[in-house]
Amino acid sequence: VSITTISSHNATARLPLPEVVRQLNSHLGPTLVAAAAGVKDRGLPTKWARPDGPRPRPAAETRLLKTHALFFSIAQAESDHVARSWMIGSNPLLDHDTPITAIREDRYKDVSAAATAFLEGTPA
Repeated sequence: VSITTISSHNATARLPLPEVVRQLNSHLGPTLVAAAAGVKDRGLPTKWARPDGPRPRPAAETRLLKTHALFFSIAQAESDHVARSWMIGSNPLLDHDTPITAIREDRYKDVSAAATAFLEGTPA
């Protein structure tokens, strides 16, 4: 696990959930955020981003936190553009699924290993 990944995880853990979702919406868009969270309603991420809005179910919340930590670990090391491309691109370490799909399917260890391999430039 890279220092960048740990740093991003810690930063994510310190944010209120509406801010986590607001940042994800800003960088990925509500459609991809909904996909990562495993919900069909593309309007939910916008509602979740409001401080007085509804709270996602626990499984969706876990996915949102994981998405945020992974996105920002890559963005910090590379750029927002690279992080977005990595999140939506086919990944050979995830059986050619996208990291968004792997997160939606709760394959956290796999997607974390793929992110670490990407950040370190080594195969998983």
